[in-house]
Amino acid sequence: MRILYIFPHPDDESFGPAAVIHRQLGDGHQVHLLTLTRGGATRVRHALGLDVEQMGVLRLGEMHAVEQTLGLTGMTVLDYPDSGLKNIDPRKLERAVETHITALRPEILITYAVHGISGFHDHLVTHAVVKRVYLEMKERGHDYLQRLALLTVRDSGEETFIDGRIRLKHSSDEEIDCVVSLREEDREMMRSCLRCYESYQETIEASGVIEKIGNVLHFEFFGEQLSSPVDDLCAGL
Repeated sequence: MRILYIFPHPDDESFGPAAVIHRQLGDGHQVHLLTLTRGGATRVRHALGLDVEQMGVLRLGEMHAVEQTLGLTGMTVLDYPDSGLKNIDPRKLERAVETHITALRPEILITYAVHGISGFHDHLVTHAVVKRVYLEMKERGHDYLQRLALLTVRDSGEETFIDGRIRLKHSSDEEIDCVVSLREEDREMMRSCLRCYESYQETIEASGVIEKIGNVLHFEFFGEQLSSPVDDLCAGL
């Protein structure tokens, strides 16, 4: 199957999804990545003495390292303003996303759940844009689109923080439709992808993301009613 991940920033694909992508590629699926910004507005740029454009160039290079490490079927990185997606006419983003989908014709789209996990507005905008494009294209007869999967975090009943600052948003057990078990080789690929972001290592280490993810990743399926969660994003298609 053709699978397209759509995220707003560099490293969004590596904070968890890389492990699932590794498994999907190993199963013979074609996996593509579309990233809407180069992530140049990150606070890390201040410590490196870089402006937003220079930081974006650096992070783009790190993303190409991820592309090679992971063995993605294809990757496209757009240059919309990092931390500024809320200020863009959403129709412009929708047109860009639809153009990419039309060219690839993926069966599955994957992006953030409605809460964006971190609650960051770039994540929320991306969710809304991808969901609207998915529904409008389906309505117009693009039947190759079969599933919109939404990356999320299961509600354990406890507050979860990243880097001591960002309180993660969760989905209830009733909302979760897919629980993907991660093999050690999948988790090692995620570590390898995270290491590609050399400029971000201090933040990655402080986040404790490897430990927080554990051995599973959780997804919602938009508009689908399953009697129990499946263990594969392609299940039933």
